[in-house]
Amino acid sequence: MTVHARHPLAPLTATELQDTVAVVRRAEAVAVDARFVWCALDEPTKQEVLELDTAAMPLERRALCAVYECQERQTKLVTVSLTGQKVVHVELVSKGEAQILNAEWFNDAAAIKRDPKFQEALLRRGVTDLDMVRVEPWPAGNFGTDLDRTGRRLGRGVAYVVERPGDNPYTRPIENLVAVIDRDTGEVVDLLDGEAVPLPADPGRYDSTGSVRHLAPLRITQPSGTGFDVSDGRVRWGPWRLRVSMHPLEGLVLHDIRYDDAGRERPIIYRVSVAEMVVPYGSTSINHWWKNAFDIGECGLGKAAVSLELGCDCLGEITYVDVDMLDEDGSIYTMARAICLHEEDYGVLWRHKDVVTGVTEVRRSRRLVLSAFATVGNYDYGFFWYLYLDGTIQAEVKLTGVILAQATALGSRPRHANPVAPGLAGPHHQHLFGFRIDFFLDGPNNTVYEVDAVAEPFSESNPHGTAFVEQRTRLDRESDAARFAAPERARSWLVTNQNSRNVCGEPVGYRLIPTHAAALLAQPESPVSRRAGFATRHLWVTAFDRHERRPAGDFPNQHAGGDGLPRWVDADRALVDTDIVLWHTAGSTHFARPEDFPVMPCDYIGFTLKPSGFFNRNPALDLAAPNG
Repeated sequence: MTVHARHPLAPLTATELQDTVAVVRRAEAVAVDARFVWCALDEPTKQEVLELDTAAMPLERRALCAVYECQERQTKLVTVSLTGQKVVHVELVSKGEAQILNAEWFNDAAAIKRDPKFQEALLRRGVTDLDMVRVEPWPAGNFGTDLDRTGRRLGRGVAYVVERPGDNPYTRPIENLVAVIDRDTGEVVDLLDGEAVPLPADPGRYDSTGSVRHLAPLRITQPSGTGFDVSDGRVRWGPWRLRVSMHPLEGLVLHDIRYDDAGRERPIIYRVSVAEMVVPYGSTSINHWWKNAFDIGECGLGKAAVSLELGCDCLGEITYVDVDMLDEDGSIYTMARAICLHEEDYGVLWRHKDVVTGVTEVRRSRRLVLSAFATVGNYDYGFFWYLYLDGTIQAEVKLTGVILAQATALGSRPRHANPVAPGLAGPHHQHLFGFRIDFFLDGPNNTVYEVDAVAEPFSESNPHGTAFVEQRTRLDRESDAARFAAPERARSWLVTNQNSRNVCGEPVGYRLIPTHAAALLAQPESPVSRRAGFATRHLWVTAFDRHERRPAGDFPNQHAGGDGLPRWVDADRALVDTDIVLWHTAGSTHFARPEDFPVMPCDYIGFTLKPSGFFNRNPALDLAAPNG
């Protein structure tokens, strides 16, 4: 037996990934033609990790792989013990499809272009040069049709015209033409061919505007070096302690977040990540009504991550983390500079001038930034986590890239899209991110309260009508805890630990403050609502179960729906003084603007986690003065 001295949550190395592939193939656990869709650390149980200091032996290292067997048309989950060098479990996936393979994106595009009926549809639109046609495959979704019930592994494809290298393909869509393809056979099984619409004229280039605006150089230096260190996923910065890794599906994951409170490392969050996201389109046109991409469950944010560039994606004194990944053929590759860590000045943290003595005390804020970018088709997503010196944790997603657009007849204005250029409109759509926050606030026994600001009516105790109260409602069971944000009530959700008290004698707490709450606008009976039930609420709270990781289920690709959070909460488990998980939906409802064309400036969504009685006083009082 191999002894592993690394931390049990440390990311898989290239050697461990190679060992995983070798063990799977040696055991003949999958077919010869099987493709490795993704492979990640099979994390030990929370209890095992928390008891690590007292464990007599290092914990077993395991890898979990999703594998697609092409000839058999089936997906398997294979668990490998790296410690024992053997396959310990194989599970056949019965519902839903594996995430789309990298090879399928390219093969599907080529197969659709070869299809005679698709070529005929292009000719009717005056498109004669196939070399100028770019086909973009999409997930097929599931709409309960006869075709959906065949069990085929399906995809959909739309097309664009690109006349010159560097043209923006998304600005010249071939409207009202969609091919449905069997990904396994390469056969086009359906063709949606509607009324022809003229191609928009603008090539939508964004690499040059003819004139360039130059700004004075901005340089950020730290002559004494950075204030943090990272080693094998372990990060230490000021009072913060945590682990960072890249999951092939969820992308950036933070583990075991702790705050050093006067020498006592206090746990706050055991694990947090974007566990699923969905981008549903609100247009009824042929090219768009079926679009509702699950960028984790159908693609994989970690698989779509990109290498970052100094001076472009990151500015300042940067530390990068490379990530070893398993390719679908079983080979290993290293994604250089996949994760970025750096410090940022963030203005004034606290300040006060004593008007009598004239003495002013100021302390500046600084934050640690952990970030990664992923490109999924036309959109680019930046995932940022900020840790502040006062105990605040902030999640932020930066949305940029190129909007999908639909061609329109000149002078017309579609009902479900906004004009962005002559003959081009951006369909209404949403970006909804499902965050999974596994709290461990000073221990496992936590409770959640919904907190509202409520105005009191005129009364003998409120004669001037100015009083309002903080109304707390305890969320006792899962059936009570599917909630909406209420900005008019300044609604937040407070996680407490009744067994840990602050200096005021009250339970310690951390508050989830929704800052970009958005919920799915599709009708409750719609196919996308059945598949993305998690996005119909801003908050869910569940009792911890290590198998409940992704709010739309593990395999939402072509799933009929009903999996994930809506199914889990049917158990109606108790939530008081227990190990709980918060699931928060944050997002953007995007009504496109001309300013989003031809490339979209960053839009920002996220939320904040703020200490609320967790500390006995301002934890940043010990900072040195800026000039001290």
